[in-house]
Amino acid sequence: MSAAGWFIVGLAVLLANLPFLNQRVLGCLPLPWVLAAKRKRIGWRLLELLVFYLVVGALSFLLEARAGNVFAQGWPFYTVTFCFFLVLAFPGFVFCYLMKR
Repeated sequence: MSAAGWFIVGLAVLLANLPFLNQRVLGCLPLPWVLAAKRKRIGWRLLELLVFYLVVGALSFLLEARAGNVFAQGWPFYTVTFCFFLVLAFPGFVFCYLMKR
């Protein structure tokens, strides 16, 4: 695999776990109306996962276009890659919700 491929995988691991590892929106925005209960709700975390999936997908598309031909993908490709993104988010989910404090 090329360096760009490893970069995308590493970025996907980082961004998939980021919603579960901090209490800020998108990893950097401290919005008081979201954090009124001192913890983000699961809906915000899932929305962030979707946004980060789109960011990783757009960046990988740009890297693929820069390297050569862009291959057309159908809905099964995006379904599988989103499921892979959810699998990458599992360690952060376990740390946030399943580990005893």
